[in-house]
Parts: sequence; C-alpha cells; structure tokens
Amino acid sequence: MTEMMRAARMHAVGGRMQIDAVPKPTARGSNVVVQVATCGMVPNLGNVLKNWPTWCPHLPQPALPAIFGLDPAGTVTKVGENVIGVAPGDRVYVSPVRSCGSCPSCLDGRRTECAYMTFNGYFGFQKESQLLYDQYPHGGFGEYMLAPAYSLVKLPDEVSFEDASRLGYLGTAYSALKKAGPVAGGSVLINGGTGTLGLGAVLFALALGATTIMVTARNRQLLERVRQLDPRRIHVFSTEDGTMKPWVQSLTSGRGADCMLDTLGAVASLEVMKDAMLSVRRGGRILNIGGTAGDLAIDVKWLMDDQISFIGSVWFTTAEGYEMVELMRTGVVDITGFEHRRHSLDQINEAINGVGSGDGGFTSYMVTPQ
Repeated sequence: MTEMMRAARMHAVGGRMQIDAVPKPTARGSNVVVQVATCGMVPNLGNVLKNWPTWCPHLPQPALPAIFGLDPAGTVTKVGENVIGVAPGDRVYVSPVRSCGSCPSCLDGRRTECAYMTFNGYFGFQKESQLLYDQYPHGGFGEYMLAPAYSLVKLPDEVSFEDASRLGYLGTAYSALKKAGPVAGGSVLINGGTGTLGLGAVLFALALGATTIMVTARNRQLLERVRQLDPRRIHVFSTEDGTMKPWVQSLTSGRGADCMLDTLGAVASLEVMKDAMLSVRRGGRILNIGGTAGDLAIDVKWLMDDQISFIGSVWFTTAEGYEMVELMRTGVVDITGFEHRRHSLDQINEAINGVGSGDGGFTSYMVTPQ
C-alpha cells in the first residue's frame, strides 16, 4: 500500500493552496527523504504566486498542481543505496538548487551556473526546468520531501531549524559578498538593507570585517534598528531624503563605496538602484542580488572609464552553506535578533497573506508541517 502524506499544493495561479494527500516519497539512488520540520517563506511569496507568469514568463514555475516551499529544514529519514556520508537522523537544511550534475559547472561545485539550474519549490531558469521538477516534485510545504544528497547542509545542534530556514536569503547575500572580493577594512553599500535579503548582507558584511557599512532604505525606524547592530560601523540613510551619493562620499573620504549590493525587491524603483550604483568608487564592484526587474538606462562608458564591475549573483553553493552554518554556530554571525513567526500547514494561506507584516528583515516567516 502506498504511504500518503499531507502537502499544500497550488492548483491554479493566484489560487489558494489546498491541503492534499499525496504519495510519500521513497529514497533511491543518490537521493534522500527529509521529514520537514519547517520551511521558510520569502517575503515576496504572495506576489510571486499570483504574478510570476506575467512578471517573468521566461522563468517557468512547475506544472500545476505543485508543492512550493523554497527554504526547508528537517531530519533525514531515509537514504538511497548510493548515498554516502548522510544517515537517517541527520539534521539538515535542503538547498532548493537542482541541476544536471554532469556538466563542468556542476562538477566544479558551481551548480547555479548549470544550464538546467532550477529552484525547487519556486521557479526555474529555462524551459528544461520541468525535467528537474518531475524528478524532485516536493517543495518544503509538505510533511516529507525528496532531495538529492548534494543539496544537504548538515546542521549542528546550535543552529535551529527555524534559523536554518532563513539560509536561502542569508546565503544569497553571503555568496555575493564573497564575489565582491575581500571586504575586510573596506566599505560596503547595501541598498535595501532593512529587508530579509538586505539584513543578511549587513550581518555578513559585519562578520567579514567591513569597517564602513552603509545601509539605505525608506523606513527610518527599521534603519535605526539596523544601525544599532553596530553603531560604530553601520551608517544609515533614508532614500526619502534625496540622492545617496553625497552621503556615501562623506563617509568614504570622497571616494565612494568599494562595493554595492542591490537587495531591492521585485517592485522596487530602478532609479533608486541606479542612484546606489552611481555611489560606487572608481574600480568598484556592483552586485545585483535582489528581484528588481526592467531595463536600466546606464552610461556604459562610465562602466568602462571607471572600471566598474557589474555582477549578477544567484543563491549560493552547498559548500558556502556549510561555511555559513559554522559562522552561525560560533556566533561570528549573530542571528539572535530574528523573530520567528510560525504557521501550521493548515494555516498556509493565512501565512502567505501575512508575509511582510512584521519588522522587515528582523521577522522570519515559516510553515511547520509537523
């Protein structure tokens, strides 16, 4: 008899999630089964579920009905016969990155560069993504999920499932800062630094030794809360107060920021992003890791003359996941300030509608299937 489990599935774009009974996965080959303890919900989830086919038709979502859920953490219950180094009982975070596993990028550990790269439980990056959705049909909004062993980050006891379910956005920021080059002793401008992604960038910029961390956003109250994380190194600026370039220059002896991370969301202003870009020093680096979309008018000769690097960065490697977990375990990255808002699987629609109602990036939203 086929064992069944409960999972939340979307049956129509923009429709409410339904709690369905679906077959419980079984582990074969290099895959494992994880009992989901909690699954993080990105702040933009409601908008994505309603608008993604219109916003980004070139980035396909799984065929419906589908189990979404991007940031799951839980306990391994079964392992396939080819799995080495993972055992039932292991506490893990499950990265949603799925890839072919055989191309040069995958073999080099750079799975986010694979031509088949897909976000399990969210969206894909090319038309072939459905192939990987068929192989791994379980996002984190269910009691169990099938996952490849390469996607697992083992969790020490000091890192809770709740904190691990935020690794997606923390890792996106961490990987981008590594691509920016050494930041120790330097200046970092984080555009949109009060949101989930931006706050992660602030925490890792602190941990990596940046000495001037400039944070921009609209909400002055949240900005002040961010500044209090380290008043000596963190400086804040409301984008409602005008152009940020003079402010950045005043903090960097007139040079501009060594690097800038744009962490703004999907409906943010491109003009604010451009303002932040123009605040970078000669020879500086710009990293786009947010969801802002659209055509941006920029003087390409300025990029050349000032030797500006513009880098797009998506997610993080599993190895970087292990690095982050160790930084969290030892307290080098302080995650004690997060507020966790938990919802049961039966409350998933209320949870989706309530995402974003908390204190910016200080509030984590999650669904607990068990």
